[in-house]
Amino acid sequence: MRPLIDAPSLGPVRILLVTAQVDRHARELIQAFGNLGAQVNTTGLAEIGFDTGSASGLAIPHFGGSLPDAVCVRTMDAGSFEQVTRRLGVLHALTRLGVLVSNDARAIENCVDKSMTSFLIARAGLPSPRSFTVESRAEALRITAAEAGPLVLKPLFGAQGNGLKLIHTADDLPAAEDIAGGVYYLQRFAGVETAGRWSDVRILVSAGRAAASMRRQAASWITNVKQGAEPLPMPPDGDLEALAVAATEAVGGDFCGVDLLRDAAGRAQIIEVNSMPAWTGLKKATGCDLAAIRARDLLAQVEARRAASAFRSLSAAE
Repeated sequence: MRPLIDAPSLGPVRILLVTAQVDRHARELIQAFGNLGAQVNTTGLAEIGFDTGSASGLAIPHFGGSLPDAVCVRTMDAGSFEQVTRRLGVLHALTRLGVLVSNDARAIENCVDKSMTSFLIARAGLPSPRSFTVESRAEALRITAAEAGPLVLKPLFGAQGNGLKLIHTADDLPAAEDIAGGVYYLQRFAGVETAGRWSDVRILVSAGRAAASMRRQAASWITNVKQGAEPLPMPPDGDLEALAVAATEAVGGDFCGVDLLRDAAGRAQIIEVNSMPAWTGLKKATGCDLAAIRARDLLAQVEARRAASAFRSLSAAE
């Protein structure tokens, strides 16, 4: 008979913070969890192994034969297709073992792959610019020719505004060998220029609510803060906030950064959903302690699980 897995602790909550590096965001999270009385250990997914001889089937640094109460995924290590698949498998395994993983592997997969994000948002009936994802340049050319306006070519697995290209004509479309993975992800361009400036909105969703919002403004149509956009405060916008929450739900996330804008007709559009959002710009624009919000909401989920487990145990004993 296989040995039993040590149950998560019933004392201080034990958090496994998954991060590719202990950067400023990770340090803020460590402090935020610590301020709330949780014990935090950090590791990269590359450091967690499968071990079918162990009680859990996993070998997790710092935890011996036990499991954490929750896993907070800050960032994933870059790697080969095989490495990334294995690392996502670790998150899937933790969920199967009953550990709270946030965001879990399925939500991360749904957001990392922009084509799946667009598919899920459309299936949920939410407004988003029409997108196309194909592997044939001939098909990409056909789509470009059929569209009345410009398209944005994005790396399928890209982030922080890297690798974006505006496609007006067939001449703008790169050869297949010049784009990441040979995949064309094309999204109708919905940006609007006003007085020489471009802007959109980033809303951080946590635990089913809009926790913080900012407007990003730039001289370029690429409005990512990492690309030089200015993060600015914005008044509450109930419509955009509701869409951000719905988009997060559509991808199965519980802590996501949602990018939105209003098109030339004033209609709200969901552009992207990020399952591992940074918050440098949001913190500057709002003054909010986003790490504290993240820690508080995740620990509330752990405590809710503990309470439910205690209730079930009490009911079974009666």
